[in-house]
Amino acid sequence: MKKILGIILARAGSKGIKNKNIVKLGNKPLISWTIETAIKSKKITDLVLSTDSKKIAALGKKYSINVPFLRPSKFSKDKTPSVDAIEHTINFLKKKGKIYDYVVLLEPTSPFRSHYDIDRSINKILNSSANALVSVSKIDSLNPAFLYEKSKKNLLKPIKKIKLKYLRRQDIDSIFFIEGTIYISKISTLLEKRTFCHYNTIGYEVPKWKSIEIDDILDLELAKIILKNKKLRKSA
Repeated sequence: MKKILGIILARAGSKGIKNKNIVKLGNKPLISWTIETAIKSKKITDLVLSTDSKKIAALGKKYSINVPFLRPSKFSKDKTPSVDAIEHTINFLKKKGKIYDYVVLLEPTSPFRSHYDIDRSINKILNSSANALVSVSKIDSLNPAFLYEKSKKNLLKPIKKIKLKYLRRQDIDSIFFIEGTIYISKISTLLEKRTFCHYNTIGYEVPKWKSIEIDDILDLELAKIILKNKKLRKSA
């Protein structure tokens, strides 16, 4: 059986929203949504919270998840790649004799994933020949078929040439964007490639309402609307 490490990365610092990871969404801190969902996963072998914040660490411990360290500042800067913080966690656990085959990155800024999403994603990659998986969602209005650029004379030019004169959404191919809900990789591949996205990455599709990623106040307000309005949400 493959051993799967779940990692929640949560820094103290944030630019768009102060103390973003512990700001309230509904009746609980933002990070609690991810912690509660990850705990319910039946496929994650061990779950670790990596943070440089004593407040976030204390919150994680209330849920009885593993917070084995306060992340060093060199792995907690604004421009620190997530893979560096992930590698720090993997190496820390390796020294404790804990070795894993896959890592699942769960970011607190995506609160609407379900534990079914996590487990289905893990099943999908385990039953494939892929080395990595990322969650994706369909692009609608921002499909390149509807996008234009301005010429020097301020004239609009289509970015993508389409033969049809009048476009309907059903006439164009679906295009997806990486939306941040779930990232999974074989650990050996991640440490080699330093990214989850490469030639052997597959996608796990999530609906539009789950794809919201909270980076600023507007995102937070939209999340609150989604939370209050059941009609905007679907099951699964």
